[in-house]
Order: sequence, then C-alpha cells, then structure tokens
Amino acid sequence: MSPISDNLTSRPKRALLLRNPKARRGQESIDPLLDRLKDGGLDVTVETFEALPEIARDIVRLRHRADLVIVCGGDGSVSSAALAAMESGLPLGIIPMGTANDLARTLDIPMDLVGAADIIARGEIRQVDVGTVNGYAFFNVASIGLSSELAQSLDPVLKKRFGRLGYAVAAMKVMTGASRFKAKITEKGQTTDVETYQIAVGNGRHYGGGNVVEENAEIDDGHLDLYSLEMTNLWKLALMLRSFRSGTHGAWREVRTAKCVEFDIETRKPMPVNTDGEIVTATPARFKVHPKAVSIFAPGAHERSDIARPALYHR
Repeated sequence: MSPISDNLTSRPKRALLLRNPKARRGQESIDPLLDRLKDGGLDVTVETFEALPEIARDIVRLRHRADLVIVCGGDGSVSSAALAAMESGLPLGIIPMGTANDLARTLDIPMDLVGAADIIARGEIRQVDVGTVNGYAFFNVASIGLSSELAQSLDPVLKKRFGRLGYAVAAMKVMTGASRFKAKITEKGQTTDVETYQIAVGNGRHYGGGNVVEENAEIDDGHLDLYSLEMTNLWKLALMLRSFRSGTHGAWREVRTAKCVEFDIETRKPMPVNTDGEIVTATPARFKVHPKAVSIFAPGAHERSDIARPALYHR
C-alpha cells in the first residue's frame, strides 16, 4: 500500500468523479459503479464535462474538496487530467468508457465498469510516467503522420457507434492517400534526417486498441520509445501487423527505433501532433518524459497479468 493510500484510509475519502457522456460508453448507467465506490467508503461528487479542457479546470477548481479524482471516459479524457493531477498531487482513478482504453490495458484495469470501480475502492496505487509534447500531456503515445491524419478524419459518430471497426474504416481511407514526409529527429544532441510515414513517441505500453509501443516498454520505466515508419511501400504494413501487436516491429529494417528521455522533431511545414487520440499541438515538437509523475489506482504487482514477451522476428 502506498503512503497516499495509507493517508486516504485515515479519514473519509472524497472522490471527484468526472464523467464524459460523449464517450463511447458514456450513456451507460453509472449507478452500479457508484454503489461500489460508496461501499468502499468513498463520498462521491459527480461532475459532467462536455469538452476535454473542462477536466483540468474542474480538478483545479475542486481540488481542495477532493482526495482523489476519477475520470469516466477514454484515453483522451484521462490524458487531459494528467497535468492537473501532477500539480494537485491527487491520485487518479480510471473508469474505461472510451473506444480503445489503452491506458487501462497498460495498467491491467478491468474493462468492466464495476470491476474498475473496485480497483479504486481497494486503494492500491501505481506511480506512472507522464509524457509531454510542447507542454501537453499524454500517457500512451504521441504521433505525427498517419495517426494524426486518422484522428482528423475519424467521424465522431462513426467512432462512437462502431468503435474499433470505425477506426479500421477510417484507417483504410487514410492509407490510400498517405505520403511520406521529411523530418529531423534530435536526441542527445544528435540530429537524424528521415523520410517517413509516421513518427510515434510512446510513454506507456499499449496504444491504438492494443498495439504495443515496444516489447519491453512499461509506463514507469523512465524513458520514451520512438519509432519511425520509413518503408517505401506503405502497404507493407499489412505484413507487419503481428509485430505491432507484440511490440517487435523494430526488427524490421524499415522501422527506426530509439529510446531517450527527450526528443525534438522538426518538419518543413507544421504538422499536427496526435496525443492519445486528440490533436493538441503541431511541429516543431519537443517530447519529454516526467518519471513517476502521477499516481493511478491500479492492481498491485501480485495481481498484474503475465504478458508474453515473444522473441524478435521478421527481419
């Protein structure tokens, strides 16, 4: 049990629950999970938000009336709470109501809403890293190129109604018209010129509905994992899909990889940056990792599922 959890158990726990009704599962009843939280000794205040910037404002506004914050929404909603959680020191609870819920996957938080509430009620804390790009926070991945184009082209109605299938349909459209772009990647004072379809910088482990940033990546390892897709034929990605699911895509010649605590990426013209499914900034972009910056309610090490680590393949 962490010191934060010990402190919470010594007095009534006040939970600020922020709910996004526009999330894919946002219209589901929250009464069962509220009952579980109350059974766990939590006094819950529910606030509804319509836009992501409201999350940080609500945390700042109500921080002195809460011992913890619970976000009911997807990865974009949780990432929007990151900086306010860092500043306030309040631990975060996650109720995965989005489409991909990759942070919940990374932390082994159940997709079942009551199961996720049970993790919060039990009070175990995991300290995790936060990535930032130009001052905007992300937990999973920030990317330039294909994923940003996908985020811009994805119809919110299609996303909410069809979930991952909606992503797949939009991805096919993006790939049909995609082209490479030139970029400069700087790490540890050394700059590399690349021509690529996508540059992704990962802080966590999972992204894109279950893909793995890098096979050994963890959300508390203190560094960022970068990859760049530098193939000449984008359709070769179809052959790489299995390796992206296991995080072994770095074994392909066409995929550049790197680990560092800070990256700078420049492009000839400003290009949008997608952080955990949301377009928040543009290049030039500075990526940084903030080690163990936020505490999140998650299963303890003894409960986490064993994740297979396959050997590298597909050279």
